[in-house]
Amino acid sequence: MSEKILFVDDEPQILQAMERQLRNRFQVRCANSGAEALTIMQAEGPFAVIVSDMRMPAMDGVQLLARVKDLFPDTVRMMLTGNADQDTAVEAVNKGQIFRFLNKPCPITLMAPALALALRQYRLVTVERDLLDQTLKGSINVLAELLSLANPTAFSSGYRTKTMVGQLAAKLALANQWQYEIAALMSQIGCIILPSEILHKVHAGVPLEAEEEQTYKQHPAVGARLVRQIPRLEAVADMIEHQLLRWDEYAPDSTLDDDLRTGAQILKLTFDYDLAQHQGLEQREALHKLRRDADAYKPGLLELLMAIQPLTETMRVLSLRFQDISPGMIAHEDIFARNGSLIIPKDQVITWPIIQGMKNFAKHIGLVEPISVRVLDA
Repeated sequence: MSEKILFVDDEPQILQAMERQLRNRFQVRCANSGAEALTIMQAEGPFAVIVSDMRMPAMDGVQLLARVKDLFPDTVRMMLTGNADQDTAVEAVNKGQIFRFLNKPCPITLMAPALALALRQYRLVTVERDLLDQTLKGSINVLAELLSLANPTAFSSGYRTKTMVGQLAAKLALANQWQYEIAALMSQIGCIILPSEILHKVHAGVPLEAEEEQTYKQHPAVGARLVRQIPRLEAVADMIEHQLLRWDEYAPDSTLDDDLRTGAQILKLTFDYDLAQHQGLEQREALHKLRRDADAYKPGLLELLMAIQPLTETMRVLSLRFQDISPGMIAHEDIFARNGSLIIPKDQVITWPIIQGMKNFAKHIGLVEPISVRVLDA
């Protein structure tokens, strides 16, 4: 009985009757108006089902359930009304995508089975979505790890910025926050077309020649084209495609959705910040560099990044033996095999596959130890 059901009606006696008759079978919450219902859903959600009366002052049932559809799309919506008018039913279904339309008074013998079906629908939708999201995110993580092994210079920044991107998306209360983290992981996939010389120049802070600049600017479009072939990642592809665009370069009539534009700006901001630190700037110096070019970023975004950055100031440097290395640590210096081969470049996030590769080198060639890594200070 963990899933919650919200009843909304401006008649207190009806709410009391519903709560009294259903509380032994369902977890019931009540609201006297549409505005109160939205407040409760925001503060106490998620709610599996909402059952709203049609005729209410200020905000009627159609308006309420249309808002719920936009704000809480997983919640199954049901309409309860004494008005059997067909036009009302059609409007409610069209605007709020109603799961069931019940006439009032509705006996418990009809209400209880309808609620059970609504809960079943909620479970089907959320379980399928969660399974799909986990499978998709797991697959993307595997792909990103393989890419970072193949070309750490190009792809390791996605791992380093993923957490920051997720924090910014959460602070901004952006919907589908998983998309933004995936966009970070896949943001550099288009770099597979770039010559290594260009990548090394970019990451070392060496100015590019005009022709090299044009070549480098092709990678977001290439990456977006690749990602767009993966089902459910169309929004991710849009963010990747626009990641190099400055805020002051967006056309006033841009058709890009505001959340996607914000996502692209988050990618740009976090990449620029990570790149500045990768080039040797301390945290404060990197932020100061971004502030000098504040017009490049959406207003308020840079300040938000500065607000979350105390989280990263708790990183500390450790010198460890190979057997003490664990996933999530960051290489503080280049890691070499004893024959002089570069195994892991500085600032690479160490993942489980990387540790397996290091184990092979340790067994057959040997590693230069101790290994210098950064970890979050507990």
